[in-house]
Amino acid sequence: MLKFTSDDLYLFAQGTHQQLYKKLGAQLVKENNEIIGTHFAVFAPNAICVKVVGDFNGWNGENHIMENDNGIWSLYIEDIKPLQTYKYEILTKHGHSLLKADPYAYYAEQRPATASRVFDLEGFTWEDQVWRETKTNSNIFEQPLNIYEMHLGSWKRPVQNITNETFLSYQDLTDDIITYVKEHSYTHIEIMPLCEHPFDGSWGYQATGYYAATSRYGDPKDLMAFINECHKAGIGVIMDWIPGHFCKDAHGLFKFDGEPLYEYPFADVSENSGWGTANFDLARGEVRSFLISNALYWMEYFHIDGFRVDAVANIIYWLGDSSRGVNQGGIEFLQKLNQAIFKQDDKMLMIAEDSTSYPLVTAPVDQGGIGFSYKWNMGWMNDTLDYMEESEVWRKDYHSKITFSMAYAYSENFILPFSHDEVVHGKKALVDKAPGDYWQKLAQYRLLMTYQMTLPGKKLNFMGNEIAQFHEWKDKEQVDWHLKLYPSHDAANRYVKDLNAFYLTEPALWELDHSFEGFEWIDVNNTDQSIFSYIRKAKNSDDHVIVILNFRPFVYHRYSIGVPSYGEYVEVLNSDLDIYNGSNQFNGLSTLSEEGNVHGKPYHINITIPPYGAVILKYKPVLTELVKDKKEVASKSKTKVKAKPKAQLEVDVLAELEVEAKSEVKVKPKTQRKPRAKAAIETEVKAEVESEVKAKPKTQRKPRAKATVATEVKAEAESEVKAKPKTQRKPRAKAAVEAEIKAEAESEVKAKPKMQRKSRAKAAVEAEIKAEVESEVKTKPKRQRKPKVTSETVETVKVDRIEENE
Repeated sequence: MLKFTSDDLYLFAQGTHQQLYKKLGAQLVKENNEIIGTHFAVFAPNAICVKVVGDFNGWNGENHIMENDNGIWSLYIEDIKPLQTYKYEILTKHGHSLLKADPYAYYAEQRPATASRVFDLEGFTWEDQVWRETKTNSNIFEQPLNIYEMHLGSWKRPVQNITNETFLSYQDLTDDIITYVKEHSYTHIEIMPLCEHPFDGSWGYQATGYYAATSRYGDPKDLMAFINECHKAGIGVIMDWIPGHFCKDAHGLFKFDGEPLYEYPFADVSENSGWGTANFDLARGEVRSFLISNALYWMEYFHIDGFRVDAVANIIYWLGDSSRGVNQGGIEFLQKLNQAIFKQDDKMLMIAEDSTSYPLVTAPVDQGGIGFSYKWNMGWMNDTLDYMEESEVWRKDYHSKITFSMAYAYSENFILPFSHDEVVHGKKALVDKAPGDYWQKLAQYRLLMTYQMTLPGKKLNFMGNEIAQFHEWKDKEQVDWHLKLYPSHDAANRYVKDLNAFYLTEPALWELDHSFEGFEWIDVNNTDQSIFSYIRKAKNSDDHVIVILNFRPFVYHRYSIGVPSYGEYVEVLNSDLDIYNGSNQFNGLSTLSEEGNVHGKPYHINITIPPYGAVILKYKPVLTELVKDKKEVASKSKTKVKAKPKAQLEVDVLAELEVEAKSEVKVKPKTQRKPRAKAAIETEVKAEVESEVKAKPKTQRKPRAKATVATEVKAEAESEVKAKPKTQRKPRAKAAVEAEIKAEAESEVKAKPKMQRKSRAKAAVEAEIKAEVESEVKTKPKRQRKPKVTSETVETVKVDRIEENE
C-alpha cells in the first residue's frame, strides 16, 4: 500500500496527485493497531545517494540507505516510534552531503532545532459535525463574514515572559480566543501561517515544513483540538498559506537534492531578493502535486475552513512585476488548485491576497477566471488610509479616494482588509494614521471602522485594531491589553463590539454584498463638508439602512438627507455617543420621512450629524397602505358627492348611516345590543348620545327611555349650547332645532377654506352631529371620564397621526 506505484509516478509528474501526504514522508506501519515501524519516502531525483539519519541510529545512516525508484527514495525501518527525530542525508552530484528536513513530515522540532519528527495523525475524535453540516447548507456570499486576523505567538504571551521567546500553547489559548472572538461577533479567525518555519520574525511566511504544524504552540493534535473547539463554538478557521515562495534555509526545500527542485531553474526568477526567499516552480508537475496535496491535507486532517493565499501577485506576474509579463504556469496552478479544493468542498473560502488589477481573480475557472472565492481589496484599503492621513481641511481635494472604490466594487468578490501589513514597518497603527489630538484620532478611528463595516464587501481586521492600539504590531510582544484599562480605549472597544454585533444581525450589510442592488449613493458629491451618505439594502425592499459619514470636525443640526421610502428612520448606531467617548450629538427619537425631493429621493429626513462621526439609521415602514386606502376612499367620496343629485345623496347618506350603525352593534358587547328602529337617523343619533353618556361621570348617567328624533336632537343641541360662550346662547324653540343646526353647519362651512366647502344635503346634517359630539368629548375637562378606547378608535388615531405627518 505504501509503495509509490507507476500510477503514483504518473499523477505526481502530471501535477494531479492529490494525496502525496499518504505516500511520501514518514508513514507509520501498524499491525493489529500496534506500530511496528516506519516507512520513509522522499523525492530527490538528482541525488546520488540518500540515507535516513536520526536519534535512533546516532545520526549515522550507513545502515539505513534508501532505495531509488525513478527519483523516489524509500526505506522501511522497524521499531521507529512517534516523536523520534530524523532527517535525510543527501549526497549530490557534486559530492556534497546535505542534511534536509522531510518536506512531507507531519511534525518538527521547535526552532532553533530543525529535525523532523515521526508523528501519528490518526485517532483524533472530531466533534464538529454540527458546524460542518451548517457550512454545507450555507451560502457565504449572502452571509456575514467578519474575520479576525491573528498571530498566535503575539496575541497573548505569559505575562512574566512578555518579551522573551516563549509562547502560550494551543491549549492555553483556546478558551481565551473563543470567548474573545464571540464577544466581538467575529465569524472567523484567520491564523497567520501555521506551517513550520525557523525564523519568528518572518511571522510564518518563510516556511520549511509545509505539512508540519508549527511546534511553537503544541503538537498537531493540539491544533486539531483547538480548531475542533472553535467549530463547536461556531467560529470558522482560515489558514494563511504560502504557495508562491519558500524559505532558503539549508535544511529546507531550497536546492533540495543539490539542484533546483522546488524552485525555478532560471536564476533571474528563481529567487525573490526582496524577501530573501525562493519562488516555487509552479509550472512543474511535481511542485503542483506537492502544493495541491498540501492544501487538501490541511482540509482533511485539520478541518480548515479556508485559505488566505499569500502574495498572489508574485504568482500571477513574474516576480510580482506586471512589466515582466504574466506567469502562465502560475495562473494554471492557481486554477487547478481552486478546482481541486472546490471539488473536495465547495464551501471552502479561497481568498487571494492580490494587489494587482489582473481581471477575473474571483470568477469561476470555467468562465475564464482564476477561481478564488474572494480577493482582498487592496486598492480600497490604500485609498482609504491615504484619505484618513490627510488633514480635514484638505480632504475635499481627495474626495474621490472614498468614492472611487464603488466604481469597481462588483468587478470581483472583495474583502475589505485592515491587515497586519498596515500596522508595521513605520506605517503606524490604524488609530494613529488620522491627524488631530487624542480625542479626534479616536473619533476618526470609530468613523473609519464604521465605513469599513457598512461598505459592500466582507471584512477583515488585524488583532489590536479592535482596541485602538497606538503601537505598531510587535511580534515579540503581546497586544497592548492594558489599554482596555483606559476609558477612551475601553469605549473604542465597546464601539467595535456594538458595530460588529449590528453587522452580524443586519442583512442589509451583507446579503447583497456582491450585487448592484445592495448599495445606492445618496450624496456622493459633498466635497466641501466631506459628508458621505448611502443606502445599504437587503433582499427585502423594506429592509435597508441609511449610513451617514462625516469626515470633518463639525456638527450639523437639521441636516436634510434624501431617503427612498416613507416611514420612520431610527438611529441604531452613532459613533459619537458618550458611551463611546464621543460628544453625544445624536438623534434620540425616530424620524418620520417627509415628502420633498432631496438628493434625488422622493422623501427626506432632517437629522443631526456628529463631528468626525458616523450615523446608521434603520428604516421602519408605517401603515402606508392604510393611509393610501383612506386617501382613495376620501377621494372617491368627494367625487361621488359632487356628481350625485341632492335626492340621491340623501338616500345614500341614510343607507351609509344604517350600515355604520349595524357595524357598530356587531363590535359592542351583547348587553349593549338593542333592536334598531327603521329610521336610520334616529338609530344613529341614539347611538351617538349613548356614546356621550358613557363618557360622563356615573352621577350624570340616567336611564333613557326611547326618544323621538326631535327629543334626541333637542338634548344634543342643549348640550351644545351649554358648551358655547354666553353671547352665542339663545333660547331655542322645539320646532326650530333642526333649522338651527342646519344654519350652524352652513356657517361652519363658510368658515372653512374654499377648497373644503361643500354643499351639504339635509340628511347629512345628522352625520355632522356625530363629528360635533366627538369634538365635544375631546374638549371636556379632565374630571369627566374619557370615552372607552376600542380597537376601532386606536386604529383611527394611528391613521390620523400618519396623515398629520405626511
